[in-house]
Amino acid sequence: MTLDNTNMHTLSWRCASNKEHRLLGYWQIGQIIHGVKLFAQPLQLYHNSGSNLGFLSTARTKHEDRLSMLTDDILLSILGRVDTATATRTSVLSKRWRDLPWLLPVLNLRVWNFLPHPCPEPIAAHHMDQAMSRLTKATRSFLADPNSKSTIIKRLSLQLYVTGDYTREIGPLARDAIDCGVVKKLCLAIVDEKDPRDCEHEYMLQQALAVDGFFTAYPSVFQCLTKLRLYNVRFAEWDMQHLLFDSCKQLNQLSLSHCDVGDSSVWQINAPDSKLRILEVRMSCLKRIEVLCLPKLKHLRWDEWFCFEAPLRFGSVPSLKGLGLICGATIDHQEFSLSQVLHGTRNIHALTLDFEGERLWIQPEGKQLCHAFKQLRKLSICGIFVDFDLLWTINLLEAAPSIEIFSVRIWDHACQDDEQLRTRTGYKAQRTKPSWSMPKFTSSETWQLRELEIVRFRPQELQISFLRSVMERASNLKMVLLKEDKEPCDACDSMNTPRGGFCPADKGEQEAIVKQLTDGVGSSARIIFPNSGGS
Repeated sequence: MTLDNTNMHTLSWRCASNKEHRLLGYWQIGQIIHGVKLFAQPLQLYHNSGSNLGFLSTARTKHEDRLSMLTDDILLSILGRVDTATATRTSVLSKRWRDLPWLLPVLNLRVWNFLPHPCPEPIAAHHMDQAMSRLTKATRSFLADPNSKSTIIKRLSLQLYVTGDYTREIGPLARDAIDCGVVKKLCLAIVDEKDPRDCEHEYMLQQALAVDGFFTAYPSVFQCLTKLRLYNVRFAEWDMQHLLFDSCKQLNQLSLSHCDVGDSSVWQINAPDSKLRILEVRMSCLKRIEVLCLPKLKHLRWDEWFCFEAPLRFGSVPSLKGLGLICGATIDHQEFSLSQVLHGTRNIHALTLDFEGERLWIQPEGKQLCHAFKQLRKLSICGIFVDFDLLWTINLLEAAPSIEIFSVRIWDHACQDDEQLRTRTGYKAQRTKPSWSMPKFTSSETWQLRELEIVRFRPQELQISFLRSVMERASNLKMVLLKEDKEPCDACDSMNTPRGGFCPADKGEQEAIVKQLTDGVGSSARIIFPNSGGS
């Protein structure tokens, strides 16, 4: 039997006092087995003036009876979809549930799950300390005396702060569980709540010292570490290559948030034996990453770079299929040649370029991109300011006739148009419009484009003319998706009409747009407005 993901809701448990019964709150599991709905309505939670909660015990009994019909593997599958802190609380429900959390093959012990909810921002030091204390107790509960465990933990996800002495207890627990073979894979996140803008050199060195100290004290962690996330770490005095690649031989996913080896430094990665498949870099002061050799690397994403030149250089990356570059360029960022950045790649299938509403940071190119784009199947151009022309993107389509899916995401945030704020933050008051012209060369190959998407579509002439131009050229085009943003901005929603207007909502407006797009254009593509169901 399988679970229906689309109707699986988060389980959230709370325990009341003994007088008020053990409490199950916000419990709604819908259609989890072959579309059969176990619970028609969520159980109701009643709040009084304090923190006490009321409960309908007869309803509780009825729903527990329904749960008792499920086999252990189904119940474990349900528990596996919530955080471990929540799953642990279910052990108080009945004898049937008492041992289930300790049979989970995947264990997620995350310090963020032990913070108060809602948690005030910024997170206070005492809240972090309390969360680590609770995390330590939970870790002890699951991993103490690992030789007595009958269940193998296929994957342990451990997220923690390196504050206080808590890692001195968590570390040995993880080490012993790994050494005796109970834990097969470890995903480790050493998180930090300090804003990167407030992190000085000495603070980041201290974070690096704590990280290095943890690994040095518990080298067994290296044996099965498959995923690592680090925050606010400066490896200026440590061998980053040795720690992350030579020691972590099983590492296949690495995420570095505001980490580097010093301001404006170059990080060279030469790891021919590494199993790393995914590399994510965010808000880094690195001048450049030079991936000299990472043969298994499949996906690389760099979100915000602070130096003003090309952030990447590739050597041997034969498996690289996905690349994402995201940055809102300031006036100081230099345009760079995308074809030169991609030199050394040969199998890029998916490329995302996100300009976050600012000017383009890539130089105008066309034919120069053909070699790097020869395997490209999906191209996403995001964060294009709403007043910018889109016709320049046809250069990219001509350079990559193999593209099957082309997605354009418009940036229309009136909440970020304050000129004084933009000048103060280095963006100045004016955005520079793209200097690209229409392509001077035309590919001799037929475009394979079958799906064209615009997110935050607005009925502007700039967008209409772009769509018509693509529809005229793309003989294999099957559908055009004109979408509203699924993640609306509350700040923008509270303001007046957006600069570009609204995405057509009623049938009449949509039909008018369809007529504008198709008149005189020989295209059989369906034009779809997914948010409203119109087409």
